Amino acid sequence: MSREKDVFLNDEIRAVEVRCVGDDGASYGVISRDEALEIANRMGLDLVLIAPDAKPPVCKIMDYGKYRYQQEKKQKEAKKKQKTIEIKEIKLGVKIAQNDINYKVKHAREFLESGKHVKFRVFLKGREMSSPEAGVVLLNRIWESVSDIADRDKEPLLEGRYVNMLVVPKK
Repeated sequence: MSREKDVFLNDEIRAVEVRCVGDDGASYGVISRDEALEIANRMGLDLVLIAPDAKPPVCKIMDYGKYRYQQEKKQKEAKKKQKTIEIKEIKLGVKIAQNDINYKVKHAREFLESGKHVKFRVFLKGREMSSPEAGVVLLNRIWESVSDIADRDKEPLLEGRYVNMLVVPKK
């Protein structure tokens, strides 16, 4: 039975006195740990330490297996609802031919139509680093081809040896 390290159950609780709360919300007040364990055993439930830093520590009488199951169920439900954003990257060079640009734009349009984000990267080699404006001009040319189905998330920007532009599908 694997569980989180910070949860203490039944005999693992080392405090002498605890503030005990029932599963139904009933308060038993400040009682000894043994007395709280006895109450939990009578009910057929577990004594779970919820607030170890409180004075005295707070324990709750509950069915820990059921509680853990509900927590895992909540986490799975939250995971289902979250949307992952997929980013496709298209690499280009400054001296790329027009037909190659058209081919890469065609793929970018397919990605955008399927709801993916597209990151265009222009790699600057050698002396091309002295004039990164050429990469910006190329990305602006590409932007004109995809602007009807996309929005610019990031303007063309020099980052290291790359000029990057991020494009997202229109809503």
